[in-house]
Amino acid sequence: MNKIAYTAEGVTRLDLLGGRLRAANPPMRPPWALGETEFQDICTGCDACIDACPPAILKKARAGYPVVDFTNAGCTFCGDCVSACRPKALVRNTDGRPWTLLATVAPSCLSAKGTMCRMCGDRCDAQAITFKLALGGKSNPIIDALLCTGCGDCITPCPVDAINMISHPLES
Repeated sequence: MNKIAYTAEGVTRLDLLGGRLRAANPPMRPPWALGETEFQDICTGCDACIDACPPAILKKARAGYPVVDFTNAGCTFCGDCVSACRPKALVRNTDGRPWTLLATVAPSCLSAKGTMCRMCGDRCDAQAITFKLALGGKSNPIIDALLCTGCGDCITPCPVDAINMISHPLES
């Protein structure tokens, strides 16, 4: 039996029979980060990107590399982290998305359980979160993967922590 834990350093799966932790998804890196292997080869852990981040969503992980923490704010995609990154582990591209993070909604969502709540949708500037009415007063949140920027603004206002970010490669 496996148990999943969502953390800023990535999704961790605990193999209860084997007693081991293993990463199921890579950690959430700053926007425009290189691929994980190349990122770790190039990033020096200097914290320049962390210091440059206006919404202060970048934190130092145990391994010394920066990770995204949406606990208090979302990403504005200002690019200050990229400008501060001297080793060039963060490289802003103009032809694509800053990352492949997408919001997901857990079954603990109040709206999906029949309690009126639209906090995440109200916070979504991209209008990627809509609600589909269902029987029994429920309103299921739907996230449009093409509209979702992965900014994380929907996470902070959720009263039951039902919003998570996952890395999800998109077709262009």
